[in-house]
Amino acid sequence: MDTVEEKKGHLKAVKLIKRFHQAGREPLEVLKDCSLSVEPGKLNVLIGTSGSGKSTLANILAGYDRPTSGQITMDGTPLNGSGPDRLMVFQETALWPWMTVIDNVIFGPTVRGEMSKKKARTEATRILELVGLQDFCDKYPAQLSGGMQRRAELARALINNPKVMIMDEPFRGLDDMTRELMQEYYLKIFDKNHCTTLFITAEIEEAIFLADRILIMTYLPGSIKKVIEVDLPRPRDYRVLTSKRYLEIKGETLECLHEEGRKSFGDECNIASGMVAEFRRLAKEVE
Repeated sequence: MDTVEEKKGHLKAVKLIKRFHQAGREPLEVLKDCSLSVEPGKLNVLIGTSGSGKSTLANILAGYDRPTSGQITMDGTPLNGSGPDRLMVFQETALWPWMTVIDNVIFGPTVRGEMSKKKARTEATRILELVGLQDFCDKYPAQLSGGMQRRAELARALINNPKVMIMDEPFRGLDDMTRELMQEYYLKIFDKNHCTTLFITAEIEEAIFLADRILIMTYLPGSIKKVIEVDLPRPRDYRVLTSKRYLEIKGETLECLHEEGRKSFGDECNIASGMVAEFRRLAKEVE
């Protein structure tokens, strides 16, 4: 029998394998025996070195690509393909440039016939107020800043009320200040709706600041190497970045990623070793 938590959107992957065929060469194995659980009602963060297969895994979980083998389930039911129960926010904006913000937001539920246009506009107005874009409903994407475009993308996903939100480095490319503000903004939204989330990033600070759980990937072929429970209190703000516990989690995460990073750069790369040692020293100083 499904638990209450499972009904909220319990996404699981079991022994995923993904190979890409290459003309005249051996197939490239990007994922191997990759199993993970996206815990319902939690902000699960997937982190790995560049080229570890994070986006490939995200696309498979969203149903945009198929694994070579393995199984994906939602609340115990096998999945085959994409669906409105899983929505993905991409690295680059996917807003329709010829549509206004509110028309972008209502496009999904109206084209599927799930809401009348009137009901969809009412709900979109509520969500746009939630993300702070109530005064930009009739603007076009090109008239928005990068941070505003990301908020519009969130609104477009939220109106569909997905069981699971998959966010593939959504704040990548933003300047540091805007990125930090977007992180705080998204946490406020998450604290209100607790939508099951898989957030993909390559940034350690972002992962720890946002996460309830951090899932660390190995280098190619990718799999889940370690899961770290982030027991920092919520609601969070940037004062948590100076806490002893934050530095402990950062050191543990960095050490794990360092081991995988060496595989991509070779055994002669010792820079990351010094970084790990430095964070251990800082954590002891906080004590």
